[in-house]
Amino acid sequence: MFGTAWAADKAAQDAVEGKDHGFFANPETWVAVAFVLFVVLLGKILWTKVTELLDKRSAAIAKSLADAERLRAEAIAARSAAEQTLAQATAEAEVIIAHARDEVGRMQARAATSLQHAIALREQQALDRIAQSETAAAKQVRDTAVDVALAATHSLLREQVGTAKSQDQVDQAITELPRRLH
Repeated sequence: MFGTAWAADKAAQDAVEGKDHGFFANPETWVAVAFVLFVVLLGKILWTKVTELLDKRSAAIAKSLADAERLRAEAIAARSAAEQTLAQATAEAEVIIAHARDEVGRMQARAATSLQHAIALREQQALDRIAQSETAAAKQVRDTAVDVALAATHSLLREQVGTAKSQDQVDQAITELPRRLH
């Protein structure tokens, strides 16, 4: 570049002195050539840098797209796993609910059977108490009737029998009477 500038300076000096050597002796030519060379060299350097930046940007975008696609695939897989887990949980919940309903039915049947058994047991106990009460009342009535009959017989026999010997036999019969009646 310095050579180009020196040649341009020399050409400018010759032009000022009136020495015109043609196209290459004109300083504007050399300025134009230097400008073109500068633009070409600078353009090549800039083009290289710009393409490198664009390539890096393109690689970053491609990487971002790949990451996004990977994340999308992971999200879809996670969603399907969550849906599958939800379906399994729903199925398990339905099985548990069905089992609970069956268990409730069995418990109700057991409770009904137990209640019927308890009612039958209480009814039988009540019947037994009634029978015992009837038996006790009948025994008490019979005992009272025997006592009344004994007392009546005893008083009748005393009135009708007056002797001492017959009195002993009556007393003995009276004492034997409750044993024979009961």
